[in-house]
Amino acid sequence: MAKQGNLNDQDVYKQGIYAREELSTTGIGEGIAIPHAQSEAVNAPGLAAMVVKDGVDYQSLDNQPAKLFFMIAVPKTGGNEHLQILAMLSQMLMDTDFKDSLINAQSVEEFMDLINQKEAKQKAKEEEKEEAQKEFTGTYRLLAVTACPTGIAHTYMAAEALEEKAKQMGITIKVETDGSSGTKNAPTAKEIEECEAIIVAADKNVEMARFDGKPVIQVKVADGINKAEELINEALSGNAPIYHADHVSTTVESESDESVGRQIYKHLMNGVSHMLPFVIGGGILIALAFLFDDYTIDPSNFGKNTPLAAFFKTTGDTAFGFMLPILAGYISMSISDHPGLAVGFVGGALASQGNSGFLGALVAGFAAGYLMKGLRKLFDYLPDTFEGLKPVLLYPFFGLLLMALLMTFIINPPVAAINTALTNALNSMGGSSKVILGMLLGGMITVDMGGPINKAAYVFGTASIASGNYDIMAAVMIGGMVPPLAIALATFFFKNRFTEKEQQTTLTNIIMELSFITEGSIPFAASDPLHILPACVVGSIVGMFGLALLKKPLK
Repeated sequence: MAKQGNLNDQDVYKQGIYAREELSTTGIGEGIAIPHAQSEAVNAPGLAAMVVKDGVDYQSLDNQPAKLFFMIAVPKTGGNEHLQILAMLSQMLMDTDFKDSLINAQSVEEFMDLINQKEAKQKAKEEEKEEAQKEFTGTYRLLAVTACPTGIAHTYMAAEALEEKAKQMGITIKVETDGSSGTKNAPTAKEIEECEAIIVAADKNVEMARFDGKPVIQVKVADGINKAEELINEALSGNAPIYHADHVSTTVESESDESVGRQIYKHLMNGVSHMLPFVIGGGILIALAFLFDDYTIDPSNFGKNTPLAAFFKTTGDTAFGFMLPILAGYISMSISDHPGLAVGFVGGALASQGNSGFLGALVAGFAAGYLMKGLRKLFDYLPDTFEGLKPVLLYPFFGLLLMALLMTFIINPPVAAINTALTNALNSMGGSSKVILGMLLGGMITVDMGGPINKAAYVFGTASIASGNYDIMAAVMIGGMVPPLAIALATFFFKNRFTEKEQQTTLTNIIMELSFITEGSIPFAASDPLHILPACVVGSIVGMFGLALLKKPLK
């Protein structure tokens, strides 16, 4: 691709390929690997192919050697172009004869001819399928949904496999694909009502409530590829379980393959991500209250001395009041789906009232989630006549009652004591200790930019807000704002050290810095981690001394 002029910087593009592989392997199985990257190092979209007939270990999903490789390059401004290419490739490669013919091709010309012929057939096939669906006036015996975490290869491969097998068996089917480029071919309410059964082959959450009362089979997306005929027969056998929207299976993401640490991290981040708008919006409003207030009127009421300041402060405090209930509610919901939301929400509110603060809300979220998960399994033993009562009476009543008992007598007392001890320790810290803590948090925010260490520092800073220690969060924010600002200044003052595309990110990174978004520096850190990361970490640590100076009164 470099020889064809598709790339302007091979090293940066290579780093992009490695960064994508770190997310998950692009070895999709069946001897195929599709490494890809969307990068500023790409001038124009490109596709390169390679065959290794003996195969190489690529850590593919099926642990088999990869023989056929397609590498995709897409410009940063290319939108979802690489996803469209990936989707097309994945569907084409479902044809085993086509895949084998590529591996056994004797020349580049033969390889290219095979690709061109298959692509033309695939496009014609897609157009034919779209026309057939438009003209179709009957009912679909089967509906299916396919989805994978990345929403690229396996999503479309499973759809292709199910459609092909159903066609061979003479069964009408409509398959929805929940891919990275969005949901396509979604069934209507009428089609759902009229179908005999539904297959959900997915490794991530999909919208399930619409299938309430229908026979539904839920499997991994890989089964959609490898066991299409078996799934179709099972779905139409009459033995498929009836799905109820209040069951735990509303979320089909499989946790059996995830470590305990990964599951905890996923649930925690679900709570934190939903809490962020309240923290950010409320924090900005409170900051505006102090900015527009007059300290000399009444120092003890600073932030509410003037009507405008009081308006901002009241609104900001109200937003902050939702912070802990939202955190606990969405942690609980991530674990036990919708019935866990109200129970977790109340648990977070009780944590706030019981002085256990952020730590109490954290514990409440997980406790509520697993409590509701247990209750739902317990209530599954009730007769079917109780199905309608579960979501509107049994789950909320018993869930809230047990959660209140847990919070009042078990969780709040010890966690409140721990929270009070931590708050007192932070309040009693001397200047040098706070500088060290600030340096540590600033470095943590920068060292992995959006990763677990970054999130741990952010969660600690957010917890300090709930305890009234705002300077801790200030340290965290400076740590997150320094990297994009540093990159912006570097690309502005030292243009000869950066590519034209990199120079165009100056304004973007300034805006990101002002918005406390560290991710603007990730492409630079990925392309040159040995230079960028240490510089950003040191810069974030040094920023703490600037924060200390800002706290000094002006004379």
